[in-house]
Amino acid sequence: MAAREVIVQRAVKEVQDGMNINLGIGMPTLVADALPEGVDVLLQSENGMLGIGPYPVEGTEDADLINAGKETITAAKGASYFDSATSFSMIRGGHIDLAILGGMEVSERGDLANWMIPGKMVKGMGGAMDLVVGAKRVIVIMEHVNKHGESKVKKTCTLPLTGQQVISRLITDLAVFDFTPEGMVLIELLDGHTLEEVTEKTEASFQNGLNKGEAKSRF
Repeated sequence: MAAREVIVQRAVKEVQDGMNINLGIGMPTLVADALPEGVDVLLQSENGMLGIGPYPVEGTEDADLINAGKETITAAKGASYFDSATSFSMIRGGHIDLAILGGMEVSERGDLANWMIPGKMVKGMGGAMDLVVGAKRVIVIMEHVNKHGESKVKKTCTLPLTGQQVISRLITDLAVFDFTPEGMVLIELLDGHTLEEVTEKTEASFQNGLNKGEAKSRF
């Protein structure tokens, strides 16, 4: 199973029936298509839609229906549309139960950097800065190391921050971490990975919260 698929399948476990959920651009959008049948959630997009449906079948796209990542989408039964002011009032008012966002870097304090790389073109900061402080729970999903093999789970983020101490849970292709007042805690190893590997590939300091017999996630 590819790393991104492993991450998405683990992230789906965080979704509970009845939630209002915002999915960030990139890998988080894949969570929508991985939801099991019978799970009833409302997906919100900060550009003004509540009730996002699956990606459209090729040839049936409606150019007026897009998500925050400018991808064409469909509308679920009962979907509603509104302006950006209403959408951000929904986010800032604490009405989003869960935000699943991508990350470029995460620090051991639960800081998130995911909106820009200095020197590269940025179309805008999007809604991530509002989501990390407005959503009731923030989960970040990302690969554990970058293409150069360097840890993206760092002692201190080197990229511009989206938010400070805002992450509830981090899911990578190697492991799952929670952020607590006592620090960053390893709570799961994904199947095929070891504590030694995670320690080697993690720049951040973390506590080992694994329980014997409960250390692996399998799909």
